[in-house]
Amino acid sequence: MQRMGFVVFPGFQSMSLAAASAFEFANLVAEETVYEVGYFSETGGAVAGSFGMSMQTQPFDRQPFDTVLVCGGVGVPPSTPALLDYVREAPQSSRRVASICTGAFVLAEAGLLDGRRVTTHWLLARQLQQRFPKVKMEEDRIFIIDGQIWTSAGMSAGIDLALAMVEKDLGAQVVHEVAQKLVLYHRRSGGQSQFSALLELEPKSDRIQNALTYAKSHLRSSLTVEELAAAANLSPRQFSRAFRAETGQSPAKAVENLRLEAARLMMEQTRHPIEVVARESGFADRERMRRAFLRAFGQPPQALRRHLRSEELVVSSDEA
Repeated sequence: MQRMGFVVFPGFQSMSLAAASAFEFANLVAEETVYEVGYFSETGGAVAGSFGMSMQTQPFDRQPFDTVLVCGGVGVPPSTPALLDYVREAPQSSRRVASICTGAFVLAEAGLLDGRRVTTHWLLARQLQQRFPKVKMEEDRIFIIDGQIWTSAGMSAGIDLALAMVEKDLGAQVVHEVAQKLVLYHRRSGGQSQFSALLELEPKSDRIQNALTYAKSHLRSSLTVEELAAAANLSPRQFSRAFRAETGQSPAKAVENLRLEAARLMMEQTRHPIEVVARESGFADRERMRRAFLRAFGQPPQALRRHLRSEELVVSSDEA
């Protein structure tokens, strides 16, 4: 049985604790108690979160944990000498030490992130980098594994991090069933961007939202203005005008961004040839995709794939 210790502090954000659900449902899928979860703080007892929720905790002790997870707060978490000492010593007795969102500030102040690749919520990533210049910040990642240290982005990314832990411990089939039971539409990989093309567009009306949902599900189609307008139940002229007014982009630009997001995700999660990625994401051919990648990311798809593979090699060597 693996003991998982969540570390909280006054003002912790309750969404951090959602990661525990991945371990709970892993037990249900495995039909045995693989994970035992506990909640700890400097003083023990009830600890108040950032929005009125209180968590009953045990005081720090020297019991060994397989994994220690430091929760995040709405802003930069407060660090006390006792909290830093506890976190600083955790790697000596734990297989993994992780942070959720701004919990990375605690790990950094404890010196655990020096020289390591890390991530945190994009709003505070540069602040963390400035305060702790020895950290190798990668602000546009969902989570990062560097040796025994795991860091994740904003609060919901803690669920992705926990699922990745379950996958490494119990395998792909178990984590697939866990994600299904949690009703997750999509389980994100660590390398995926913190930004979503659909979220960036922020359509105001259901009609434009319907058109974007249709586009995301039919990327291999031509996705002309006429096709999207039909999905929105508008005339092409009405649709183009409403789309730009609500999103600030043309339909063609928005479709390209959706295709870029799909292509990048496919390159992160599969080993399909570039030609297949281009076709499946709707770019038709690799040259069109190459030009789009250069506009959006400043590098061609091949360079991105080489970077991803080099990261895989680093992670593999760290875990060996």
